[in-house]
Amino acid sequence: MDTESTQLLSWQYEWRQHGLELDVTKFFADHGGDVSDLRYAALAAAVGPAYDRMSSHARRVAYRDSLNAVLEFRPGIREWLDSADGFRLAVASSSPAAWVLPFLEQSGYRSRFDVVACGDEVPAHKPDPAVYQLALRRLGAVPAQAIAFEDTPHGVAAAKAAGLRCVAIPNPHADPARFAAADTVLVSAKDMTLAEVVSLW
Repeated sequence: MDTESTQLLSWQYEWRQHGLELDVTKFFADHGGDVSDLRYAALAAAVGPAYDRMSSHARRVAYRDSLNAVLEFRPGIREWLDSADGFRLAVASSSPAAWVLPFLEQSGYRSRFDVVACGDEVPAHKPDPAVYQLALRRLGAVPAQAIAFEDTPHGVAAAKAAGLRCVAIPNPHADPARFAAADTVLVSAKDMTLAEVVSLW
């Protein structure tokens, strides 16, 4: 689910409430985890002394949550999950469980995942491999038995640092050139079936 885009839209919305435009080129961090404090600080500096972070936060989050409430899988992902019988599935996310689990429930596919490993369970966020290593331990698997699917460059770096093969499907705001470390790069999950992806190895 592309929460990167809904986050961006919510920040663009909030900047526009102040008659300003967000510099998208500097928006996305090169690591996982929460960077909200830095983003609010940048907005406060742009707005000036009249900025009220509390009301700004409430307005932005309400808008973001309205977008996320109707968020669905990116194209092709549902088909991949529906065809994943015989595979053990895991989520390895830099986001905290309080963020990840509601989206899994919303998707209707929570029961398809044997393991969920989240950023608040490990000491460092992607590109550090810790959350992938935790997911592998919980699966009882070694890296050679697993394939990672990522949509950010720092996610790819984390997967490769954990010794995993990695398929990248860049999110709409990421430069595809930054995904050279991935073993395979797809424009969309609709480009290949899951069986075709697995057969690459």
